[in-house]
Amino acid sequence: MSVFDDTRLDDPAALEAADHLLRRLAMAGARIRAELEASSDVLSRLTSDGFRPRAVVAAGRDARLVRAVLEPVCPVPFLAWPGPGLPGWAGPLDMVVVLGGASEDADAVSAAAEAVRRGCGLLVAAPEDSPVAIASAGLRHAIRLPSQSDDQLASAVAVLQALHQLDLGPEVDHKSVASMLDDVAIECSPNNDVASNPAKDLALILADALPLVWGGSVLAARAARRVVEALRLASGRPALAADTGHLLPVLNQPPRDLFADPFDKPAELRPALVILDDGVEDEGVAEHHRKLERKAEAHDVRVFTVRQASGTDIARYAALTQHGRYAAAYLGIGLGRYGRATDSDPVEPGIPSEDPAW
Repeated sequence: MSVFDDTRLDDPAALEAADHLLRRLAMAGARIRAELEASSDVLSRLTSDGFRPRAVVAAGRDARLVRAVLEPVCPVPFLAWPGPGLPGWAGPLDMVVVLGGASEDADAVSAAAEAVRRGCGLLVAAPEDSPVAIASAGLRHAIRLPSQSDDQLASAVAVLQALHQLDLGPEVDHKSVASMLDDVAIECSPNNDVASNPAKDLALILADALPLVWGGSVLAARAARRVVEALRLASGRPALAADTGHLLPVLNQPPRDLFADPFDKPAELRPALVILDDGVEDEGVAEHHRKLERKAEAHDVRVFTVRQASGTDIARYAALTQHGRYAAAYLGIGLGRYGRATDSDPVEPGIPSEDPAW
């Protein structure tokens, strides 16, 4: 098991070696601006004209994020489709939304091709020469947003902006999302030492812990899923994002042995609870929050809360996710897993396989 070295978090050499990872995180806001700038011509011509589809089906990358934002407010039924093709009922009265990157995504390509075959309305976010864009080219009235990068969040924000203009989703305000990500980058900058950097502080808490990540709202729970993916990659350890009912039993931990000699026998990793709070004022969410904190306190489990209560829904989601990804990056640096010349990008891995029930 890798040993966490907290001095690496403020060591210029270690941080410089991981600069390519931290720089990508810091550029998240810029990627959103570039994505919306590239799509500005398409978006400027996009209006609903009074047309409303019978239903909306989202497929491909981060379809579930689009669902989490739209489902509470979308005026028509909305479905995130996890597999290839489309549901059997989808047809010309329905709209299909496909988020595709430059890399191959067989399910997204299949969904786009099936939408063309059935004559569905089609909204695609993909680079011009990508497999998804090629598959959707056969539909004359398809709308394509020209993605500029493989940043899932950036393309999702562009799609959500388009759906807002089609009167199918809430206000997005991409400038606010980008600005909030810039603020996170400043707050979690490697130039800020451990005492003033919340992401480094969280990395210290998770240094010898198994992360349990909880978000009470639909979007906070989605952010928890993304944060856990980054933490697993950073540490090589198990990490769990789940609802309250699944986390409460895991918090049943025996008391710490205050007299244990860590040099005689390494201590077993204990859970640490990370709460992602997006400021949603719901009594049910608040009660689950209280239950988790009470159980953690009773069983001597450390709790760290990341709170982001201002901004649009997608902006709060982006900020919570980015805080977690910064913490994951610093966790990997402290464990010596990141910061080598052979590192690949661990913060935003390709497209992970997801549980269809999530």
